[in-house]
Amino acid sequence: MKPTIKIHNVETGEVIERDMTAEEIKQFEATIARNAAQDKELADKESAKAALLQKLGLSADEAALLLQ
Repeated sequence: MKPTIKIHNVETGEVIERDMTAEEIKQFEATIARNAAQDKELADKESAKAALLQKLGLSADEAALLLQ
C-alpha cells in the first residue's frame, strides 16, 4: 500500500486523496528518520541526566533548586 496525501479544501469541502510521488515518499521517509534520531538523542540526554543526578544523590527537584 502506497502512502497517500489528503488535500482538504475548506472553502468547498472537497477532499482529494492521492498517492504520494516518489519525491514525497523520499521526503516523508527522511522526516521519519530525522524525528527518530531526535527522539533517540533526547532519550539519551534524559538518561545521562538521570544517571548524573543519581550519582550526585540529587532528585530532579533538588537540582532545579540549585539552578535557580
